Amino acid sequence: MNALTNPPAAPLSPYSSAVGKSNIETHTLSVLVDNEPGVLARVVGLFSGRGYNIESLTVAEVAHAEHLSRITIVTSGTPEAIEQIGHQLERLVPIHRVTDLTLTGGAVERELAMIKVAGRGEDRVEALRLAEAFRARVIDASIESFVFELTGAVTKIDQFIELMRPIGLVEVSRTGVAAISRGPKAM
Repeated sequence: MNALTNPPAAPLSPYSSAVGKSNIETHTLSVLVDNEPGVLARVVGLFSGRGYNIESLTVAEVAHAEHLSRITIVTSGTPEAIEQIGHQLERLVPIHRVTDLTLTGGAVERELAMIKVAGRGEDRVEALRLAEAFRARVIDASIESFVFELTGAVTKIDQFIELMRPIGLVEVSRTGVAAISRGPKAM
């Protein structure tokens, strides 16, 4: 056996392991950081450098006077991989706090989506009927299309999008998950 006939195996990411395929979990992490150039690049670099996937990412300044931003990341992996992600994030400077909202329990998660649907006649009527049932708002309308705004849980938005496909789904824009813990305490 030599290196030409048996090349070394490529390093595995936490997602490619045969062990634990059935125990992949999705977690929402809230990260409080200094609002300065390069912070988001360091956080994203940590994920990409270690083979972790980011399913959703939102960032916004939350305390202007203190120059603090909150990064909300939805990721998935084994419980061990998620724990490792949290520890690695905590070591990055200038991160102030990392909270796994999935582990703390009781977090409120929402996403906003804009969904463009084209159609005439009965398709238009059906799109409006479904929008009313999902409490989606019409934010733009023309003779041939609508743009709906829908806020809610990721599963609600996914379901609405799937129902719009046969009617005339044109395109979708989503914000990513925003999340906050319930109760009187800060993250």
